[in-house]
Amino acid sequence: MGNRLSKIVTRTGDAGTTGLATGDRVAKTHPRVAAMGDLDELNSHLGVLLAQPLPERFRDALGVVQHRLFDVGGELAMPGHVAIADRHVEQLESWAEAFNADLPPLKEFVLPGGSAVAAQAHLTRAVARRAERSLWNVHAETPLNPAALRYLNRLSDLMFIIGRLLARADGGAEVTWRHA
Repeated sequence: MGNRLSKIVTRTGDAGTTGLATGDRVAKTHPRVAAMGDLDELNSHLGVLLAQPLPERFRDALGVVQHRLFDVGGELAMPGHVAIADRHVEQLESWAEAFNADLPPLKEFVLPGGSAVAAQAHLTRAVARRAERSLWNVHAETPLNPAALRYLNRLSDLMFIIGRLLARADGGAEVTWRHA
């Protein structure tokens, strides 16, 4: 593969636009660019989570997710390009089902916390939800790949489950909401 970015400082964005992979220039305030930024932030939060000690089953799954998020970003950068398929959504569902089998049913709302790594998983979940909303915002103007929209929805579910499991790891406990 050739060099994708041979020059990092280009000054081409100084006028408030950015380039899509198609060569088109759009405003940095465009919903498509905002969604790409939310995906980048989501992937960065996953990177922070992966920098922590994690059970291997989570590490393996989240490593795959990081690559798929780049694929979603590619779909945004190249309107009409499709990289996410139903099988990717099904993989998230499979992980969610397998991981959730280790948890008791919810009786109260879960608050982010329990441990630093669990809180990071919940922060990642919240950013996944925002990224999903950003994709729907783009979709309202220009239809996106439905599988990509479902992927972000399932990812937030998976991150909630992982957050719960990480809070309970090593004898820890989830933090639950107490009604006033």
